Amino acid sequence: MSDLRVLSVASEIYPLIKTGGLADVAGALPLALAKEGVEMRSLVPGYPAVIKALQKPSVVHTYGHIFGGAAKVLAGTAAGLELFVLDAPHLFDRAGNPYSGPDGRDWQDNAFRFAALARAAADIGLGAVAAFVPDVVHAHDWQAGLAPAYLHYADGPRPGTVITVHNLAFQGQFPPHLLGQIGLPARAYAVDGVEYYNTIGYLKAGLQLADRVTTVSPTYAVEIRGADAGMGLDGLLRQRAGVLSGILNGIDTDVWNPATDAALPASFDVAKISGRAKSKALLQERFGLEVNPNALVFGVVSRLSQQKGLDLLLATLPTLLGEGCQLALLGAGDKGLEYGFHHATATNPGRIGTYFGYDETVAHLIQAGSDAILVPSRFEPCGLTQLCALRYGAIPVVARVGGLADTVIDMNEMAFSSGVGTGVQFAPPTVEMLDAAIRRTAALWRDQTVWKGMQRRAMKTDVSWTNPARQYAKLYRDLIGAQG
Repeated sequence: MSDLRVLSVASEIYPLIKTGGLADVAGALPLALAKEGVEMRSLVPGYPAVIKALQKPSVVHTYGHIFGGAAKVLAGTAAGLELFVLDAPHLFDRAGNPYSGPDGRDWQDNAFRFAALARAAADIGLGAVAAFVPDVVHAHDWQAGLAPAYLHYADGPRPGTVITVHNLAFQGQFPPHLLGQIGLPARAYAVDGVEYYNTIGYLKAGLQLADRVTTVSPTYAVEIRGADAGMGLDGLLRQRAGVLSGILNGIDTDVWNPATDAALPASFDVAKISGRAKSKALLQERFGLEVNPNALVFGVVSRLSQQKGLDLLLATLPTLLGEGCQLALLGAGDKGLEYGFHHATATNPGRIGTYFGYDETVAHLIQAGSDAILVPSRFEPCGLTQLCALRYGAIPVVARVGGLADTVIDMNEMAFSSGVGTGVQFAPPTVEMLDAAIRRTAALWRDQTVWKGMQRRAMKTDVSWTNPARQYAKLYRDLIGAQG
């Protein structure tokens, strides 16, 4: 029986629409919170895929005009999730990426599209849907960042507000002349409001005006208060440090479960790790690698970008190959990096395999078939790839930043003697240090007794939403208690 109602507001939600980890969090958190007595419903945009999946929709609120056209809020279920959907065809009835057009450029009306999402969230928060009046409105990233602002400038009682930063690099900045058009009062355009370097900052608005601010790992919550990771918002985050906290993400351990994963040629678990061998052989075959059980296979599932440190990996390929290792890479992004890995694949047949794009089934196979997963990010708010790797017994080799630092125990000398290591960390994220980490991983691989012990510890790590959900539930209750 739930005693607390929370409205989650997100621009994507797994499995209906996904471009990154935000969708995974938005899809998994409501189910985990139900066990903590929290009833969470999610408000998402009415993209075609969402409208198509929505079961038994009913109209619970209407807008004669919202930023260019009529709209309605639908209530219904999809993929086991209780949803509110902002059905605004003039804003969301577009195929493809939720944020950009076929040319790869951001939709020109993104300011209005995501202001509408936030406006609808605020209206639900203020009682527009009588059957569900939330105690807390929980906004995710810049696309929902105006929800705390609309509620802050509303008259009368309002719900508590929380904003979670999944990646501070994406901030949503728009021209100041739009202030009135998106329905904010003139007084909102101030340093202690939504103004941000002579723009309207959607993320800045949420960080400034929400009652509580969270991000997706404790280390990232500290890092973003410094100039290097603060992306221009470090001063504000230091000012709001008293209401800022980091709560690690989890993963859906039903979706990511090697014992039941239909994407794999054979199931396995910590008691039967030998079952990974068939996934490794299939991975090598699919990626054109030499089918060799003795070769250390590194896997990558990532956007190809500077943030993710994939340029560092490109520079260290001679070391990886020199150690007799193989690489299976799934990802897309920076065209220069794509070209670099394409060239490396062409010149190293049987040693490097690439799949440019994203495929969920292939991602599962990489986690199950790789011996180690590389995550050399320059910064990483949380990271989900390494959590999946731990679950599947692929040893994470990660930069010591953000959530990577919080989730992987480095197999250093003390960890070796204590029997606690679950992966390999390196810092700082440079070519030299990644080079050393690859060599160290290869040395660990050559001692299979040590490797299998590390593998078993990795697979026993709790990467579920159980503890994070408990922390979110406490955050909500503390917030409501503080409001009286």
